Amino acid sequence: MRSLRADANPPEGPESGKAKSEYRNYREGKLLDRVYTTYLQMHTHQTVDFVRKKSAEYGSCSLRKMGAMEALELLDQLVDESDPDVDFPNSYHAYQTAEGIRRAHPDKDWFHLVGLLHDLGKVLALFGEPQWAVVGDTFPVGCKVQKSVVFGDTTFRDNPDTRDPLYSTEYGMYQPRCGLENVLMSWGHDEYMYRVMKVNRFALPKEAFYMVRFHSFYPWHAHGDYLHLCSEEDLRMLPWVRELNKFDLYTKQEELPDVQQLRGYYQSLIDKYCPGQLRW
Repeated sequence: MRSLRADANPPEGPESGKAKSEYRNYREGKLLDRVYTTYLQMHTHQTVDFVRKKSAEYGSCSLRKMGAMEALELLDQLVDESDPDVDFPNSYHAYQTAEGIRRAHPDKDWFHLVGLLHDLGKVLALFGEPQWAVVGDTFPVGCKVQKSVVFGDTTFRDNPDTRDPLYSTEYGMYQPRCGLENVLMSWGHDEYMYRVMKVNRFALPKEAFYMVRFHSFYPWHAHGDYLHLCSEEDLRMLPWVRELNKFDLYTKQEELPDVQQLRGYYQSLIDKYCPGQLRW
């Protein structure tokens, strides 16, 4: 297991322009209607059957071939409708996250690349999927929804799984401490990008795969829910997920990075860890 320096922190204050408490505000804000609508659709339609269908549809990564940088540039066209903090293309967020990690962890170039690539699975929204099936916080399907799930008290009323006697229980269709790798998560960009990394055999440490796969699972890594499903390996990996989250969340700011200036460095990391044409 790689070591993780615990004192590395993203900027707060003048550089980011926001206090940490101002992020992920789901009570008020100019984007709240858009955000709520996205989660309402997600929580209505993300069921066990839906997730299994999408996993089978996209799991083999046979849609198209393109390089990682080409996929990142596609995100110039995508604004995440579940995000209450930003209203600019997701490609800029990728560089903001990566540069935050680079400043805090200059010796871990693989981690810089994780910051750049962590949201690339959102290209699904440009392949025809609705955003509610791509973006936003993830949660386990097939068991009781925990209280920390965003808008969870009002948005699951029309989800048929909530009326299933098994899926409405604490463990649902799972065994205690079965491990998150054995849990069916709501379908979205996390799982899809994890599949892309696996199919294309990215030369990255296992921490990288894990961070990408569960970085949107906020009910777990930010609120401590669903621990009854976690294995010892999940708990060992949790500090890495939280470390990525610091930069994924708190580097968001309206001042956008100079992509042309940064592109060369990140292309060199792509060439090192995931070169060439990839299967998507």
